[in-house]
Amino acid sequence: MNITNKIILVTGGGSGIGFEIAKLLSQKGNKVIITGRTASKLQKAAAQLTNVDFIATDINSEADIDNLIDKINKEYGGLDVLINNAGHASVYHLDEALDAYHKATAEIHTNYLSVIRLTEKLLPLLKASKEAAIITVSSIVAFVPGINLPTYAASKAALHSYTQALRFTLAKSSGIKVFELMPPLVNTEFSTEIGGAFYFPGNQQ
Repeated sequence: MNITNKIILVTGGGSGIGFEIAKLLSQKGNKVIITGRTASKLQKAAAQLTNVDFIATDINSEADIDNLIDKINKEYGGLDVLINNAGHASVYHLDEALDAYHKATAEIHTNYLSVIRLTEKLLPLLKASKEAAIITVSSIVAFVPGINLPTYAASKAALHSYTQALRFTLAKSSGIKVFELMPPLVNTEFSTEIGGAFYFPGNQQ
């Protein structure tokens, strides 16, 4: 797939893996749109890059999603690549009284259900593109869960299964490519609580 001169949306693009994806793709001549909940953080991120705009969006809010899609339609006239990168994680053990239900609910909403809604709402725009792709950022914990991120791992396993089903479906109904990134532990702001800095000192993204 040609990955230049595309309009690309990266959720959770204000820091970490999302920021690095936006940086790489913007350097290849694409127009990149990053989203996140905090406008000031997005503005700071976009100012460090070229060809990058931002739209503050809570991906768990349907109203925010509708506003995002309306802006993409009006200001960019379409979309070629959707990168579902935004995530949420809680570090805890299942044998501790730490409210696993509500932690799992937040993770499932951000890591799985919000991806389904955003992808579904953006499919008409992607289908109108001559060469489109959907990329989900999952995790190796979808295959190898640990005791520190029990329900986060479960939410990523659900995302992995959904991504496979989406790939099979769109292969038959459209030309949209579906990819999945499954990174290991990396040193980002997101991974600080689970030891990213310990395993990869000096390499925070």
